[in-house]
Amino acid sequence: MLSLQFIRENTELVRESLTKRFEEAPLDDLLCLDEERRKLLHQVEDLRARRNAVSKDLAGTKERPPALLQEMREVGDRIKTLDQRVSEIDERLRDLILTIPNIVHPSVPAARDDSGNVVVRTFGETLMPPHCLPHWEIGERLGLVDFQRGVKISGSRFFILMGLGARLERALINWMLDLHINKHGYKEVATPYLVTRESMTGTGQLPKFADDLYHCDEDDLFLIPTAEVPVTNLHRDEILEPGMVPLNYVCYSACFRREAGAAGKDTRGVIRVHQFDKVELVKIVEPENSYDELEKLTSDAEDVLIELGIPYRVSLMSSGETGFAAAKKYDLEAWSPAQGRYIEVSSCSNFEAFQARRANIRYRPSPGGRVDYPHTLNGSGLAVGRTFALVLENYYQPDGTVVVPEVLRPYMGGLELIQ
Repeated sequence: MLSLQFIRENTELVRESLTKRFEEAPLDDLLCLDEERRKLLHQVEDLRARRNAVSKDLAGTKERPPALLQEMREVGDRIKTLDQRVSEIDERLRDLILTIPNIVHPSVPAARDDSGNVVVRTFGETLMPPHCLPHWEIGERLGLVDFQRGVKISGSRFFILMGLGARLERALINWMLDLHINKHGYKEVATPYLVTRESMTGTGQLPKFADDLYHCDEDDLFLIPTAEVPVTNLHRDEILEPGMVPLNYVCYSACFRREAGAAGKDTRGVIRVHQFDKVELVKIVEPENSYDELEKLTSDAEDVLIELGIPYRVSLMSSGETGFAAAKKYDLEAWSPAQGRYIEVSSCSNFEAFQARRANIRYRPSPGGRVDYPHTLNGSGLAVGRTFALVLENYYQPDGTVVVPEVLRPYMGGLELIQ
């Protein structure tokens, strides 16, 4: 979140960022409450000063003028009333400030939707061979995916992976983890899939995206929409001592999203479903290095597609497409030859200090130095189900087989062809 002091001192910048995002937020309500709170605190300060002065004057004397005692009772009652109002305002301010999105970085193009996205670079040749089929047809023909049984068991937007389909997904997960650990230097963590309300608030899923989350009412726990949530919250309410930052984590998890606002989008196949697998990259870094780290994070995610040989592009997202908590975001979009379009497989974002402030993650730059908020970043490395689908489409052969990408063969027992 943004600090109240920052909002107060940079009101026009916050307004400009909201305009650039094409979003509304209760900024005026927040500022009015902040002004009222400061006036009340000034009144309380004056009343306490008056009470202290009277107490000092009465010290050492037995005289207690009734009028003065009555005044002090009234002052005490007034202080109590004002303190209660300040407490109410503090609670309301905490609620309101959680609804203010991050400030978008100056390099982010201003546009309401993806029409303003800027393609930064591309890799590979985008082809649409005449024999290409969509991944859902390939998966069903080869017995890799069972959509009907997924719906029977759990409802719409669920599926079952069968046989070599399940093994291919597992191969992708294990290979991605090994790539990021051994080549890129990330530390693997395995975290719970259920998290607290505080964890969801810390990374910015709550309160804004409550409708997209699966909530367990009895325990007040949430199924994670991404491993970003538990991994970033590893250091919630902690001070990271000198030498601990930067931190680079990689985590595999299942992810759960209601997709409440996605009706009618990608209804076929495994692209937009309620449960999916993902390998997530999370960084906690010093502020002065965070944008260099964003480029490195994006490059690490790209490496997955390069090694797989799947054509892709990197797009700098417009202000209207930049997430609530993010200051800047790149999307990696991989090529679907059957659909003739790019499909997002990763979003790589720099949140600056926005999440760290919400989650109270702090670090000490040097021994004995003053604590500060680090910057947090995350990106998918990659979304496994979507990568699975694009492997099927990009490696589908005219004879109806699928070539196993070379980097995955050691994870598939040496298998070279799915048929």
